[in-house]
Amino acid sequence: MASGQQRRDNVAAIGWMLLAVGALSLMDGVMKWLSPHYPPLQIAALRAIVSLPIVLVWVALGGGFRQVLTRRPVLHLARGALSVLMLGAFIYTVRVLPLADAYSIFFVSPLLITALSVPILGERVDGRRWAAIAVGLLGVLVVLRPGASALTLAAVAPLVAAACYSLSAISMRVLGRTDSTLSMMFWFVVLVALGAGALAAPTWVPVSRAHWPMLVALAILGASGQFAITEAFRRGEVSVVAPFEYTALAWGIALDWAVWSTRPDAPMLAGAAIIVAAGLYLIRRERTHIEAEHP
Repeated sequence: MASGQQRRDNVAAIGWMLLAVGALSLMDGVMKWLSPHYPPLQIAALRAIVSLPIVLVWVALGGGFRQVLTRRPVLHLARGALSVLMLGAFIYTVRVLPLADAYSIFFVSPLLITALSVPILGERVDGRRWAAIAVGLLGVLVVLRPGASALTLAAVAPLVAAACYSLSAISMRVLGRTDSTLSMMFWFVVLVALGAGALAAPTWVPVSRAHWPMLVALAILGASGQFAITEAFRRGEVSVVAPFEYTALAWGIALDWAVWSTRPDAPMLAGAAIIVAAGLYLIRRERTHIEAEHP
């Protein structure tokens, strides 16, 4: 059973996650908009490159480059490699699928994170939390309608992205024991910029001046979203924080509808309702525990 302080940290982490999901969903919308014009790995590299100046300013204001020194360089390198593969696979997915569909398939990640957090991090997941997560995943199955379509590269790519993201999320929790949030952000953008940039270099497409405003938006949303999600996983238990990424589905539906005129069908809406209900239950349960322990 988590302590009272851990439960308070969990609630704060949930708030950070909700902010992160909003920023990163808008960022995904920008990447989808850019995806017909540039290769996926180039967009992944641009996402990191344009965020780097903002991160450098935060590092300077946060105490200087001593803040980014790390005791775990190998783990940062592994997280960087996973992040390059994750971004490349996910950007390919949003190029060919609506955002809401991509998110729906990607939502196997909370289950993977929860499963991995037990043997790797030693976290305890009680029965009610497992039940709420299972209900949320049931909602994902309603959206996906297994058997409704053949397995394609567009369906496999978000599964690859989800697996890489799950391992990356676990690594953030481990890194958070010794490294600052700024350190994790710094190494993320540097390693993705270098790794994705090197892989994209042979097929690099010159960036159109008309797309510069979108790159500025990508920088602001990517940096702020990365800060928030890193803070969320640093503060809270992974198995508590991860399910709130389900709220990205609502963002995906809204952006698909508003920008690309893609309307969700009935199964999509039904599945989304189940997912949101499960997430709200988890929020309410964490708050109830805090109030009971500290009346």
